[in-house]
Parts: sequence; structure tokens; C-alpha cells
Amino acid sequence: MNDPKVIVALDFANPMHALALADKLDPRSCALKVGKEMFVVAGPEPVRWMVARGFNVFLDLKFHDIPNTVAQACAAATRLGVWMLNVHAAGGRAMLTAARESVDKTAAERSAKPPLLIAVTVLTSLADADLREQGVTDSAAAQAVRLARMTAVCKLDGVVCSAVEALAMRAAFGPPFKLVTPGIRPAGATRDDQARIVTPEAAIANGADYLVIGRPITQADNPLAALAAINSAIGVGVCTQDRNPE
Repeated sequence: MNDPKVIVALDFANPMHALALADKLDPRSCALKVGKEMFVVAGPEPVRWMVARGFNVFLDLKFHDIPNTVAQACAAATRLGVWMLNVHAAGGRAMLTAARESVDKTAAERSAKPPLLIAVTVLTSLADADLREQGVTDSAAAQAVRLARMTAVCKLDGVVCSAVEALAMRAAFGPPFKLVTPGIRPAGATRDDQARIVTPEAAIANGADYLVIGRPITQADNPLAALAAINSAIGVGVCTQDRNPE
């Protein structure tokens, strides 16, 4: 499977724990997400290791700064060889455009395919009441669509959004626009700190392209079995056997 739908969030304080899990996973069964905590602790080397092992790597650093700073950060991420990176749509049109241009330019200089560049709309930990505290009177769903529309105008590849909003996003922007959905919890799993959660099956039915799943896999008694069960639930058949059984 060249385009796995599950992105395993390697949100570990100790990068060695993340690499130990990644070493057991098959790049055909999942992509991997590296976030702020691990990147701050360990730097880019784990990302390079994952790319070299054949994984699609989503560098989830959510760049949000002035346009030039974000452009330089996106160029550096592109040079790492990641498959996907993200910025905050709330950074505005100029920032989004600078990110797009930087990714394309850097990839062309490397004679490489540009990574997917997506934007964060509304964090899945935020509910409508949280947005009202910030002066946003619309619902989280309406705000997410508004930010996604600006993202599409700036020619980014898609957005990070709750699977709750995925149905409206897919209707508004069509199939080429990628929808990456965190806040995914299999039936019966704990909510943790997510305010808006959806099962994997429902997320795919709503139009999600990729599912970001962390603790239900990484903290499971058997992470490989948990990943296999999720892939099976969304209709993906792939071998998830331990790559290093010894």
C-alpha cells in the first residue's frame, strides 16, 4: 500500500521509545507523525531515519509566524524529505502564499516532488465555547470552513480538520483537497483531551483522506494489533507483522 490512510502520531517524550515502535511498523501499513515535543527533544535526525526507512513522514510543527520566517521553516522541512507538513491557516493569506512558494521552490531545487502542504483550521481540542472566548462568534465548523476556503485559494493541498467537519469540507472543496483528521478514536476508546472525536469508519465515510491516531495505537497493549484492527475497520488490507520479531 503506497498511500496508507492511518498516520500514527509518535507523541513520545523519549524519542527512543518512538523509534522503537517505528522500527516494528511497516511503512505500507501507516505513515508517521512527528510533532513538537519529539522534534524539540531530538531534532531532525529521527525524521531522517524514518524517511530513510521508507515511511511517509508528516512533520506536524504547525508553523505560524511572519511570512518570511514560515517560508524558511517550510524550506528546511522540505529539505528533510518529509511527505507532509503543516502551517496554521490563521497566519493569514500572505503567510500561506509564502509557504506554498517556498515548498515548491525548494522541492524544484532538489528535483523532488513537493511534500503535501496543509493548513490547520480549528484545533480539535477547541469547542464552540472556546472560540467565543477568542472573539469568534461562529461555530467551530463554520470557522473551519472559512479558514479552509482561504487555504484553497492560496493553493495549499488541504487542511487538518476534525472529522466532524470533513463532510462539509469534502462537499465544499472536492476530492483533490486533502482532509487530514485528528481526534480519531475507535469505538469504546477514551476521549483524552479531544473535544470533537469520530470513529475511524465514520471519518472515512465523511470524506477524510488520512486519519491521525496516537494514543489508541501507541498506548495499546499491542500497538501492531491495534493498528491492524483500525486498518481493517476502514477497509484497508495490509500486513502489519512486526518487522523485527526477534
